Amino acid sequence: MVALSGGAFRMGSDRHYPEEAPAHDVTVDAFSIDRHPVTNRAFRRFVRRTGYVTLAEKIPDAGDYPGALPHMLKAGSLVFTPPSHPVSLGDHSQWWAFCFGADWRHPAGPDSSIQGLDDHPVVHIAYEDAEAYADWAGKALPTEAEWEFAARGGLEGRDYAWGDDFMPAGRPMANTWQGIFPHFNAATDGYQRTSPVGAFPPNGFGLSDMIGNVWEWTADFYAPKHAGDPAKACCIPANLRNGDRDASFDPAQPEIRIPRRVLKGGSHLCAPSYCRRYRPAARHAQQVDSSTSHIGFRCVRRP
Repeated sequence: MVALSGGAFRMGSDRHYPEEAPAHDVTVDAFSIDRHPVTNRAFRRFVRRTGYVTLAEKIPDAGDYPGALPHMLKAGSLVFTPPSHPVSLGDHSQWWAFCFGADWRHPAGPDSSIQGLDDHPVVHIAYEDAEAYADWAGKALPTEAEWEFAARGGLEGRDYAWGDDFMPAGRPMANTWQGIFPHFNAATDGYQRTSPVGAFPPNGFGLSDMIGNVWEWTADFYAPKHAGDPAKACCIPANLRNGDRDASFDPAQPEIRIPRRVLKGGSHLCAPSYCRRYRPAARHAQQVDSSTSHIGFRCVRRP
């Protein structure tokens, strides 16, 4: 882990997607954060010692999904399945498929494996899986503010974790999508899907893969925008955490909306033509009962 002394920083952005706004001042206390996302090797150790079974490996309970088609109530997860031709970017079903038998051991489906991928981030991780690992390790999941503070690496007001140029001197600084999403990935960075942790330069705090590779869970419930700056400078939020529940979740109608948490960092599927969320300020809402082939996590430890 890398120990960070904390401090004040400008969180969010007013220049990109609306859910990142408004930019506002936040202070975080000292904490330590994993140098890179949790790997397949580390997660395998956890599973061997505890017997833990991830959500993607469990058969869904029909009572939790009223109206679900019976033949869909099987263990599995969402896998990126690129089409062979251009498709509408408004229909994500063109490149995502629920695959029976897909899980952290079988990232691309039941016939795949993680052989040779020990140093790649573990994927197909639902929120409860990340939380279970963190508890076992004596750690916690980061708040959105902690995660963004760490991702910025000490750079204030920059678009990326390394500055304002996405590919300085043409050099890929993170595992993202190069080409025409979702049917053609030129893989200029050397990777079609996940990459080994630490394959790209660390940020100013010595942290790897804060941008790209896999999205990472945070502890915060999702809200469609940030709260603005307080009226008085003395009231800057400290150790900000967004509420106790999803701001758009109605507990009286749980079948309508499953709670969502904030994902940060973007992934190897983020592309200039589709999803420019390979930035510290970027954020994404993810249902807590969902796992995919591009979602992982890292942990923090607080004094």
